Amino acid sequence: MNSVQLHQIETYVYEKFCKEGTGHDYAHMRRVALMACELAVLENADKLIAEAAGWLHDITDAKLTCDQGAAKQELVQFIQDIGIREEEWRAIDKAIADVSFRDGHKQPETLEGKIVQDADRLDAIGAIGIARAFAFGGARGRLIHEEGNDQTTIQHFYEKLLLLKDLMNTEAAARIAEERHRFMEGFLRQFYLEWDARRGPF
Repeated sequence: MNSVQLHQIETYVYEKFCKEGTGHDYAHMRRVALMACELAVLENADKLIAEAAGWLHDITDAKLTCDQGAAKQELVQFIQDIGIREEEWRAIDKAIADVSFRDGHKQPETLEGKIVQDADRLDAIGAIGIARAFAFGGARGRLIHEEGNDQTTIQHFYEKLLLLKDLMNTEAAARIAEERHRFMEGFLRQFYLEWDARRGPF
């Protein structure tokens, strides 16, 4: 794999997701790809495999397609068309297989998989993570917050986002996660102060 093929992968992702409005867009995939590349250098992993997997990790996600099988077939055809070798594709595909938070908190089998999972989780926390959570909630028609309602965006912080700090695979990602986690905690403290004026400082 080379830089030309990586650029072709980036273009493929951009054309499919540049206007996607749930926070699982081209910008998200770009950040995951670049973070995966940075973590791969720090962890002595295969940088090209990690970056490619970062770009492609959401292509077949159920949040973005109603036909995961067709999306996977299209992706495989694209990979063949740009000349990615079979062994490289197997490594990329393996790296993205266990990224999802939903699948029982899987532990990826490869170092590149651990790195891509970390990069994806880092993009779900901190300031960007907060923005993405509300973008996704709005796109799905969720309320921002309501006492006793477990289907709100604020509840999502407690079901997922605040758990991610302790689920990082690599030391480098864990250090970044600590700072982003503290930012979210501060945001929630301020949110509750502002949500109901009676809880304000007056």
